[in-house]
Amino acid sequence: MSKHFQIGNHQINRLGFGAMRITGKGVWGEHPNRAQCLATLKRIPELGINFIDTADSYGPDVSENLIREALYPYDGLLIATKGGLARHGDNLWAPLGRPEYLRQCVLMSLRRLGVERIDLWQLHRIDPKVPRQEQLDAVAEFQKEGLIHHIGLSEVSVEDIKAAQATFEVSTVQNQYNMALRKYEDVLDYCTAQGIAFIPWYPLAKAQLPVEDTVLGEIAKRYEATPFQIALAWLLKRSPNMIPIPGTSQVHHLEENTKALDVELDLSDFESLSKF
Repeated sequence: MSKHFQIGNHQINRLGFGAMRITGKGVWGEHPNRAQCLATLKRIPELGINFIDTADSYGPDVSENLIREALYPYDGLLIATKGGLARHGDNLWAPLGRPEYLRQCVLMSLRRLGVERIDLWQLHRIDPKVPRQEQLDAVAEFQKEGLIHHIGLSEVSVEDIKAAQATFEVSTVQNQYNMALRKYEDVLDYCTAQGIAFIPWYPLAKAQLPVEDTVLGEIAKRYEATPFQIALAWLLKRSPNMIPIPGTSQVHHLEENTKALDVELDLSDFESLSKF
């Protein structure tokens, strides 16, 4: 199993970090333990993780600000962010894809992260109230202006990806995907065939994965791993283009997740888990 994937000129570790959990409850406001969040972020490069995924809507603004405080100037790190979701409160999210708003998202993320160009900027959602092509054209313009380098999409269909590919090169797709929730199998297969990085958000699905008296629990015991390390190992084996981004605000969880890279599932165990 390859432990790396190439996004443009960035060779990244296939296990990244999702920076949503370093915010408050409901991904709203500051986390109650700010020092803990900063310690977790600072531990990331020490563990060999060099891909961090965030968004302007995490907090909002909180996640990007913490990443800059802990990790700027990001030596050897690929910091990806997203825009296109407006926040109105605890666990309230609304797509907002008007071109002028998307431009504001990019400009403000540049300021918060302290960079002149965002290496990977992802359209967080395609707003159904705005013509899709208007949104895609706006993102392509940001790239032409040098505000962003690589472009990704989130929660999209194969048809959406094909439409975007007619406008710009799609480097990443970030859809919800894990052992328990696999409705985007067709999108994953398309990305694998196209050489597009697939970033599964909510990769552990802790609330949906039963462990006791299940094949997941049995396999975890045999590999002397946690069930969630096995769940990540399953994702890594599912496609060479897969880049899981488990998130946490705690150092010991970060260290535990990273050990999933050392788990190499044999084919029979992978197939058993695929039927789980």
